[in-house]
Amino acid sequence: MVIKPRVRGFVCVTSHPDGCAAHVQQQIDYVKSKGPIGDGPRRVLVIGSSTGFGLSSRITAAFGCGASTIGVFFERPSDEDRLGTAGWYNTIGFTEKARAAGLYARNFNGDAFSDEVKTQVIQAIKEDLGSVDLVVYSLASPRRTHPDTGAVHKSVLKPVGKPYANRTVDTDRGLVSDITIEPASPDEIADTIAVMGGDDWERWMQALADAGVLAPAATTVAYSYIGPEVTWDIYKNGTIGLAKNDLEAACARIHGKLSADGGRALISVNKALVSQASSAIPVVPLYISILYKIMKAKGTHEGCIEQMQRLFAERLYQGADLQLDVANRVRIDDLEMQPEVQAEGAKIWPQVTTENLAELTDIAGYREEFLKMFGFGLPGIDYEAECEPHRPMI
Repeated sequence: MVIKPRVRGFVCVTSHPDGCAAHVQQQIDYVKSKGPIGDGPRRVLVIGSSTGFGLSSRITAAFGCGASTIGVFFERPSDEDRLGTAGWYNTIGFTEKARAAGLYARNFNGDAFSDEVKTQVIQAIKEDLGSVDLVVYSLASPRRTHPDTGAVHKSVLKPVGKPYANRTVDTDRGLVSDITIEPASPDEIADTIAVMGGDDWERWMQALADAGVLAPAATTVAYSYIGPEVTWDIYKNGTIGLAKNDLEAACARIHGKLSADGGRALISVNKALVSQASSAIPVVPLYISILYKIMKAKGTHEGCIEQMQRLFAERLYQGADLQLDVANRVRIDDLEMQPEVQAEGAKIWPQVTTENLAELTDIAGYREEFLKMFGFGLPGIDYEAECEPHRPMI
């Protein structure tokens, strides 16, 4: 099968197995180039480990800290005549490289919201690792079946209280346009919090604690985003932001329990990056395209792996200062939020049109990063060659 990218809206419906493996290798090479991370974790559970920040966290833990890792994800497997998802191929690529380096790597493909998957993972920890000293919660899902009620909750990307009007970009066609989004209903707000808030993270940590598989002084970290005011009505003050507020409240409760044994629970506020989640949020892709232009010119641009390597090496471990903000969050978005970066972005924002999009923004870089998530555009891969789509999990 010759595999080409096929983009529908904000999703690429194809993925390239060899390209995904090459993308994973790029990240591994970066982490190894930065050297070992002192005092890092040794036994790590990553919930949401197959793409984005979760995958980069797993790579950093394994190849920066020499950690054994367990990954939990929900991806479509490949078969003889059907492609798997990028996350499926990413995980295979990571596992092959980790085991070749003598590192333990075990995978669970299933609904991380379910009690069944929690039970399976805990049993694996007991059998293979004894305990975990870092739990990364990086789950991004559009829906959740509640383990107690069986109700299916679906998240929405909407403002709260009033309609939101701003500019956005169709990243596939390069069209800049105005958009108006109606506010979320109370039920939609509640559903989004149920999916993207802190309840499941709290359930994971309680289940791990009850099973006795949290190491003394264990750390757990979940990821969030704040961004500039131009995105706040759809993000920070919208349904996603309310879910993130719930995540922070859960963090405080989890920290209260872990701190009694020297442990800690943290929220890391990360940089705006191209991801499957961010691509779906109106307005945000235009902001990211502008941001990439500015930060690349300043030499401060980071991708997922640079962010996670810096989080581990400069904030979480090696005796580093967490540098918490007033809300007790780790801020690894510090380079994005530099006043001069934000001022320049605010100046560019109202000037962007369809005609000058390529000149004023890094829309080309956005598209490149988007396709790279699905294994396309990687050097050294012959995209005209036949490629076997079926790759069984190892």
